[in-house]
Amino acid sequence: MTKSELIARLAERYPQLISKDAELAVKTILDAMATSLARGQRIEIRGFGSFDLNYRPPRVGRNPKSGSRVTVPEKFVPHFKAGKELRERVDLETES
Repeated sequence: MTKSELIARLAERYPQLISKDAELAVKTILDAMATSLARGQRIEIRGFGSFDLNYRPPRVGRNPKSGSRVTVPEKFVPHFKAGKELRERVDLETES
């Protein structure tokens, strides 16, 4: 599902919301989540899952084109872990 599909479904499910309001709601939530992760905070949505940052230490990699050694700096990458309720729901729906 894309961001625009999410906005369309939200507007469809709640007819009192016009498309612009649904778009603003989705954008506000996603911006707040991105800001929290950028600050190093953990995000937990009960029944859905949690977003956290994983640390990747610096390492030496290879340029696939030339084969030369390249230093890859340390970085933090977002990580999502599905909650128990989401895992169970996905498992049930994929068995059908």
